[in-house]
Amino acid sequence: MSGTSSGRGLRAQPLPSWKRAVLKVGSNLLAADGGGLTARHASALAGFVAASHAAGRQVVLVSSGAVAAGRALLREHAPAAGDLAARQALAALGQAPMIALWQSLSARPVAQVLLTHDDLRNRRRYLNARATLRGLLALDVLPVVNENDTVAVDELKLGDNDNLAAIVAALVDADLLLVASDIDALYSADPRRDPAAVPLARVASLTPDILAMAGGSGSTVGTGGMRTKLEAATKAAAAGIPTVLFSGRDAATVAALAEGCLHGTLIDAAATRMQARKYWLRHAPAAPGCIRVDAGAALALAGGRASLLPGGIAAAEGEFQRGDLVEIRDAGGTAVARGLSQYAATEVRRLAGRHSRDIEAVLGYTYGHEIVHRDDLVTVLPAEIAGGVEA
Repeated sequence: MSGTSSGRGLRAQPLPSWKRAVLKVGSNLLAADGGGLTARHASALAGFVAASHAAGRQVVLVSSGAVAAGRALLREHAPAAGDLAARQALAALGQAPMIALWQSLSARPVAQVLLTHDDLRNRRRYLNARATLRGLLALDVLPVVNENDTVAVDELKLGDNDNLAAIVAALVDADLLLVASDIDALYSADPRRDPAAVPLARVASLTPDILAMAGGSGSTVGTGGMRTKLEAATKAAAAGIPTVLFSGRDAATVAALAEGCLHGTLIDAAATRMQARKYWLRHAPAAPGCIRVDAGAALALAGGRASLLPGGIAAAEGEFQRGDLVEIRDAGGTAVARGLSQYAATEVRRLAGRHSRDIEAVLGYTYGHEIVHRDDLVTVLPAEIAGGVEA
């Protein structure tokens, strides 16, 4: 549930063993009551990072707070919250004080890493970001990751750092995703409204019933609520990474994490780890638009071993480029697969319904017989309904 809670009935449990973790810190833990940023809660989290480093572990920090910091610097001149272009300016203005806050709390150098959806969609840039983060960890530097809200309105409007943290966890092959907020656990109902609500110590699988427990954002500062945290946990679980939800406002809870003790909710990982490339294809942001296929192609793709050939294509929507990650949808609009298109949308439209041998005759060149090769394609499957919860 969204909102601050008292942790009633929440028992301690062992933290999963880990050597590398991603720690996500929400805006509501950094924002001061009068505006700007405060170290009130961040200091305990920085202490956990330092203790983990001293124990030979690595932590990547995904931190919100730039917009809140920028707004405080402008004070009465700050633009309205609904002005997205102005919020981009606030994010640019607030990045420096947000990084400065973490540097003031860290004895190690802090490095700022700004990522956009384009960095995660493009395979080459995805791998470059992976190499950069791994290089920083090898240098004993604390990477502080944030979404680059200053350059793309869509990211600022639709993105959230919970899901970014899950993608970063897979990017760096983390063993654990730690999500700190003003929420101490996942509850069976909203504890602010239901006195019978109980915290869930462990979730074996994120079933529809579990997802239904999530609410919206309980803060005017942050952009995410429990729903986005569970979405992030779903992505992490698919990569074989467990997620823990805990209160970043309780110093004792944070300190206990360094001792391997969790007071919060543990969300288990999937039983098997998805191949890294397939994981990226399934969860990285897709390019605008899609490729529409006929019923025969949709059925073949659902089998998981077929390439997408031009003969099964009905249409191409949007203006994606060669090499972009695109969704493949059936005639009814349901996504059946995702993959890297070997041809741009304009080329796919010209090739739709034709035989592979006609590609060179139609275009005057060819990048191969497949529009999306099976090695660059992943089937989109419905969420498995399995497992349960332990209260």
